Amino acid sequence: MLSKRVSFMKPSPTLALTAKVNQLKGQGVDVIGFGAGEPDFDTPDFIKEACIKALKEGKTKYSPSAGILPLREALSEKLLKENGVEYKPSEIVITSGAKMALYLVFTAILEEGDEVLLPSPYWVTYPEQILLCGAKPVEIKLREEKGFVLTAEDIRPYITKKTKALVLNSPSNPTGAVVPEEEMKKIAELCLENNILIISDECYEAFVYDDEKFVSPASFSKEIREITFTVNAFSKTYSMTGWRVGYVACPEKFAKVIADLNSQTISNATTFAQYGALEALRNPEGKAFVKTMKEVFQKRRDLAYDLLEKVPEVSVVKPKGAFYIFPNLSFYSAKLGSDLALAEFLLEKGKVAAVPGSAFGRDGYIRISYCVSEDTIEQGIGRIEKALAQI
Repeated sequence: MLSKRVSFMKPSPTLALTAKVNQLKGQGVDVIGFGAGEPDFDTPDFIKEACIKALKEGKTKYSPSAGILPLREALSEKLLKENGVEYKPSEIVITSGAKMALYLVFTAILEEGDEVLLPSPYWVTYPEQILLCGAKPVEIKLREEKGFVLTAEDIRPYITKKTKALVLNSPSNPTGAVVPEEEMKKIAELCLENNILIISDECYEAFVYDDEKFVSPASFSKEIREITFTVNAFSKTYSMTGWRVGYVACPEKFAKVIADLNSQTISNATTFAQYGALEALRNPEGKAFVKTMKEVFQKRRDLAYDLLEKVPEVSVVKPKGAFYIFPNLSFYSAKLGSDLALAEFLLEKGKVAAVPGSAFGRDGYIRISYCVSEDTIEQGIGRIEKALAQI
């Protein structure tokens, strides 16, 4: 007999779509996949070599449940220098990816019946993890005409006595929206006033475009730092998705509990992978690699946006960060009955795979990842336009 908590749980639609695309490609089908939420760059060799060196040196045993000290020390330096937040190594816990970091945070702070404010569109995993912890995700519907940018005034009407936390994701998956610094400060101060914890998912911090600026909410004041969980990973920044190395930085009283949860679940993030992550932070080539990726993604973003703008009856917001674009195809999905039916139609007729917006809490849209070549973007959006013309 399954527990009630898992009876409603859905598999990750993004991972499921990627698996389906790989299966079709394995069968020889010419399908273009826009579903993958991972850079198409390989992990840099200097990171791989550091991991291999660690393996050869026998660093294959358990590590401390909070992670190896050199990595936590390097992250402490990184967070102070790049994010403007002072965290001691004892306030940082290394996890098996940011997804695990988020789950451990939710597990540590949520009680049955708590409410978690969740700006929508949202990453597919947030509501599932919140529900698994017995809490209730409360969606804050963000508006396309405002670029899907969250404001303090959007949040205010949803605050109740049961509100425990707010999930922030800037830059956002799936919209690429970036909360401006001034607005982020208002949001953080609103949370402080109402005793609401902040869970800041900063996995796309390296990919911010145009004149936008990334900011960590914990950097605003010591008081705000005390209510904030800063979550990040090496997955996107260094193209290390399969390595599963993430982290959470937070006040020590929380970090100790999260490290204990780590010890009772996975024991520790893979030891030799942690040495690869350490090299990513300490090797000067790391910044050059990230800079190159960002420049390439920005060109791809511009191309995808320009092409989608020309598709009849489609509206699209130009993303300011991350590597996704979230066009509104509700004109077409309405004719087919749902965006899931539209996604299936695009796969069948256009041989293009994209995740339906309903997976992110917004029906009528699709998420397109531009972690593919410019040629693939041109071909894929061209196929989408031809398929839509048949509806």
